[in-house]
Amino acid sequence: MPSLSWAKQFTVTDDDLEYLSEFLLVTETPLKIDALARELVQRRLNEQAATLADKYKDVKRYDPAAAYQVGQKLLFAHLGSIVGTVQAVRAGVNPEVENFSVIEVAFENEDTQPDVRQFATDFPNHALSQQENTDFTLPGTETLTAEDILASSRDAIVRPLEHKLRENEEIVSVAGLWFPKSLVMDVNQGHLNLCEAVLDISEGGPLSTQDLIEQIGGLGNAPADLQIFSLNLALSQDNRFDEVGPKDQVLWFLKRAEPAEIATVPSFLRYTPINYDEALLSAEMKALEAEIDDEWSELDEEAEAADEVTITLGYPHRRAGTLPLNAKMRLIFPTARRTARIYVTLVDGQDGEEFPGWVVRKERYVLGLAKFYKKHRLPVGAYIHISHGDAPGKIIVNFNAHKPRTEYITLINPKDNRMTFQYDRRSIGAEYDDLLIFGVDDLAGLDEFVAQQQQSRKTLVGILHNLVTELSRTSPQGTVHAKMLYSTANVLRRVSPGEIFAELVSSEDFEEVGNNYWKLAGR
Repeated sequence: MPSLSWAKQFTVTDDDLEYLSEFLLVTETPLKIDALARELVQRRLNEQAATLADKYKDVKRYDPAAAYQVGQKLLFAHLGSIVGTVQAVRAGVNPEVENFSVIEVAFENEDTQPDVRQFATDFPNHALSQQENTDFTLPGTETLTAEDILASSRDAIVRPLEHKLRENEEIVSVAGLWFPKSLVMDVNQGHLNLCEAVLDISEGGPLSTQDLIEQIGGLGNAPADLQIFSLNLALSQDNRFDEVGPKDQVLWFLKRAEPAEIATVPSFLRYTPINYDEALLSAEMKALEAEIDDEWSELDEEAEAADEVTITLGYPHRRAGTLPLNAKMRLIFPTARRTARIYVTLVDGQDGEEFPGWVVRKERYVLGLAKFYKKHRLPVGAYIHISHGDAPGKIIVNFNAHKPRTEYITLINPKDNRMTFQYDRRSIGAEYDDLLIFGVDDLAGLDEFVAQQQQSRKTLVGILHNLVTELSRTSPQGTVHAKMLYSTANVLRRVSPGEIFAELVSSEDFEEVGNNYWKLAGR
């Protein structure tokens, strides 16, 4: 597909902004950045077309069969579509051809004198003779539309336009729409108080702006799009309200009615990064980290888009009633950058029950699964499947269920200031990763133990030393898989796989025995 060079190096001028302001004034409709970009590109095309039309005004395409007069401008398609002016006309002399003429044509040259050449005219059987001389495409004109140009050069056009718009104080933006500030409708305190009351009755929300406008009796006789834009702008500037809609959908919620766990990160999920040298990790370790796909792992490979993704339920998220917002999950859950929190509806894939959910983008978790986990008695290590629902903002959460059967799993048993482990039988009705699963009988006792450990500020290497020591007692080989170390270490401290693997490699306390299994050095 052809492209235009100016589209690849797009610049936005003050004149462009003035043009867009006038355009918005005339339309009286707030528009998205792509619509404004299209209008600006179309303006460029119109200007280009006007310039070319002026440049080639009264220009005819050279046809040897036609006759021309001094002063006429001709376009020579076979010479690269250059344009010249006829300076003289004389009779042609050729014994083999009767009654033809010769014209002298001057071509402008910036560096030298005009280049004068001669061409035959009144020559009906000439090889270059054309049957039709009136319809032809002028050089420099393109068949590309504004849509074509945006399809190939969108980022190069939209980014500078958005940057320029944000610098302009006369045009405001809300919920992805732009409009002149001078035309925004007045939304007074009474309107906002009514919105608060409507949301309060609706248990905080979420409600669309259209719903709010209908409930409060509207803002006047202005077009609906302008009323919606004006109310959105006013709500966004009032701390009582939170915009929580997914992409292309604006929804409002009362901040004071939102779950406390989205304003304050649950203790199980609080993460403090540890600096480490990634070069310490072998290719095998990096592959295992990618397989675990912890939300705090900075993986090199981008996740591929899929209709469904599968994650393994870790202890922190099982306790907090959350899902990790890792690389794969960000392709399923809405993560619009205009808002920090996004409201979604979580759908139980087993029976269709719905739960309110919250995407907390910055802290990388999705809240709202506590009832789901408890209802199905899902263990740490369970495989959870997440997919799009049948409507925007609906997400299906599922697992591979089977008739509960007795399984031997690792149980955590804090004792004597140590994390100890034992094998015991438990009834489990879901598929799980046997290298991540463990159980806890006394959660209150475990929480107390964890609080004591955190108060003592135990280092990661100290945590790992305790875990390798105790977990190796449950293995005939006296070894522990790195996955189990990751799973159990996150009971005591929120930590990523890479941080654990780097500590194992760099510390003299541990020895790798192959296939991601570890033991205490010297044993």
